[in-house]
Amino acid sequence: MATAVFLHAHPDDEAIATGGTMALAAEAGHRVILVFATRGECGEPVEGVLEDGEQLGDRRERESERAGKILGAQRVAFLGYRDSGMMGEPTNDDPTCFWAADEDEAAGRLASILREEEADLITIYDDHGGYGHPDHIQVHRVGRAAAARAGVSQVFESTMNRDHIRRAIGAAIEAGAADDDLRERHATLDDDHEPFGTPERELTHAVDVRAMLDRKREAMEAHASQIGPDSFFIAMDDERFADAFGTEWYIAHGAVRVGPPFAADLFADFP
Repeated sequence: MATAVFLHAHPDDEAIATGGTMALAAEAGHRVILVFATRGECGEPVEGVLEDGEQLGDRRERESERAGKILGAQRVAFLGYRDSGMMGEPTNDDPTCFWAADEDEAAGRLASILREEEADLITIYDDHGGYGHPDHIQVHRVGRAAAARAGVSQVFESTMNRDHIRRAIGAAIEAGAADDDLRERHATLDDDHEPFGTPERELTHAVDVRAMLDRKREAMEAHASQIGPDSFFIAMDDERFADAFGTEWYIAHGAVRVGPPFAADLFADFP
């Protein structure tokens, strides 16, 4: 059995990006540790969700604890930084935010958790943070530095399959179900410089998480301050949800196999 640390930027990222992998790992008997860089203070709360005087960061911390339990996490920890907001926003300049954090200090905080847990593997994000969010980019940098410091050699970068997304949008366009924003997104996905996901040829792992989609959706719903009942995440029918979230994608640098056919298990070395 292995101990796996899943590092994420904000509460709800874990449910969307790696929730199925976490649930599968826990089901198989591995120890699952969920670590957040921030409490997501810059998120936009669903209208009417917060109680009078309730701080968003406090609410999202509680939501992450509930989601973690749903996904089988045996520990939920925070590195203690503030949410940096989207790239270019004034919140990027907050000296307490994750984007402004000293990389060595942040890596030290994470490395302490990795050592304490005797972690065997860690998941982070790809080098552009999936879609260019500063906190996601910092997760990549800090995660790799901490893994090296703590001697964790198994590092998997969570990402999106850009080609799969492009094919799905293309099908929607052909069916006449795409708006102008979706058509514009489809065009940008042909650009290798677009910081949204990773081309299929660069991916190494495709984890089939369809058996855990009920837990994944439930974990998303636990983040009610961010994902309301009208959110497209929740409003999708089961078939579309499975198509969008039934596979979780990763990059393992140095892996023998790159591009399809993909490896299917992050825990292959830990029976």
